[in-house]
This record gives sequence, C-alpha cells and structure tokens, in this order.
Amino acid sequence: MIANVLSIAGTDPTGGAGIHADLKTFSALGAYGMAVTTAVVAQNTCGVRGFVVLDPAFVGEQIDAVFEDVRVDAVKIGMVANAALAEVIAGRLQRHARCPIVLDPVMVAKSGDRLLLPDAVAAIRERLVPLATVITPNLPEAALLLGRTAAQTIDEMQATLAALQELGADWVLLKGGHLPGPQSIDLLQGAGHSERLDAGRIATRSLHGSGCTLAAAVAALLPGNEVPAAVRQAKAYLTAALAAADQLAVGRGQGPLHHFHALWR
Repeated sequence: MIANVLSIAGTDPTGGAGIHADLKTFSALGAYGMAVTTAVVAQNTCGVRGFVVLDPAFVGEQIDAVFEDVRVDAVKIGMVANAALAEVIAGRLQRHARCPIVLDPVMVAKSGDRLLLPDAVAAIRERLVPLATVITPNLPEAALLLGRTAAQTIDEMQATLAALQELGADWVLLKGGHLPGPQSIDLLQGAGHSERLDAGRIATRSLHGSGCTLAAAVAALLPGNEVPAAVRQAKAYLTAALAAADQLAVGRGQGPLHHFHALWR
C-alpha cells in the first residue's frame, strides 16, 4: 500500500525548501504527499525577505482536517516559527498521530536568515522533540536546542549527540555537513544503536532545501523500514539529488536539489 505522508512546514515560492521540497521528496520516493502550512515565507535562492506565521488555531484546523479523513503513515515537521505553533502542533499530534514523526528543527535558512521567533526554541525542545521518532538537527540547530556552541569536531559531535538524546526523541540523526573535509558525516543514535554515515561531499552551490529534503526522505521511507535503514536510504537519495542539482538552473543564489533526478530523463 502506498504510504500517506504529511508535511507540517512553511512555504518556499521558488520550490526548493519547505513543504515544496517535502512534497517533491515524498513523490520521488513513492509516497503520497500532503501538507499543512505553518507560515508563508517570502524567500528565494538568495535569502529570506520575511515570513507571516499563520494563526495557530487555523494550523490546528488543517491538521484536524487531514487526520479526520486520511490514514497518515508518517509525519514530517519543519518550520515551527513560534511557541504557539509548537503547542498546537504538539497537541494535535498527541491527539491524532499513531505513526512515526520526523522533526527537522528548522531554525536558520541556508542563507543564514532565521526562520523562527525567540520563543520557539524552548517550545520545540520541550513540546515537539519528545514526540519525535527521529530528530534531524544540523550542528547550528543542535547548538541552539542545547544552548551551547556548535560542535567543531567529530568528538564534539559525539558529545552533542549524547546530549540531544537526553531531550527525549527516540532517535537522533545529527548532521555534520557544517564540518570541513571531503566527507559529509552524520551520526545516528537510538534504541541502543549507534551508526556513522559517511558520504563524499558534493561540489555544488545548490544546497537550498537539503535539510528539508533529508528529513522528508526519512519520513517517506519509515513506513515499512526500521529507522537505520530509512536513514541510510534517505542519505543516499539526498546525495544523489545533490550530485544532480547542477542539471537545474533555478535562481542566482544557492539553488535547489534535483528531487526527481532518478525520474526525469
């Protein structure tokens, strides 16, 4: 049976990140994609100009509408711009969700622009992280969640990973793409299992939406797979989408990935 996967996230008018990237990823990996919008973002490949957060009660109505009608096999949470949204999303998922939840704690866009208000970090840490099957922070996001400086080495990543595990998620996928070197190294830990995932770093400027895409891929692959297998397949998909990204010509800044690299010939 084809999995139904729900994204709860913000928009991207240029189609490379947020719910737009999530829906492309779900489709590319054979899942039926759905989306609840949390914020409307004015951004492009060069940066974020601003965002408007939707009324939390209306976001809750969107979530209710999906779950009351459709079997949901996995949920991916992206941009949660403020504490009120985090509260509503957590409450609705506690009420409705009986499926894996992947939380990508989106806090800063690839351009460096912040995508959340100051009150959101604590709410994400305290309300959403404990509900998650997998969280997928990068090093700056992990630092914000933990209130510490970002890891600069693999040893510091290991210490960060252990601290993140204590926040309550079942699994933590800590993304090490901000570290220098020829390899992009991620660390996965949960359920007594630890794993290092290495991939060769792709020489491209088209990194827009890579975090959204990886988390969405994990969510699309979790129905029918154990977490380590889903994460490995998701990283392989992301690596291939990055390797093919320069086939696209979208924008003057950090372009999007090629989500349909295996389908468009």
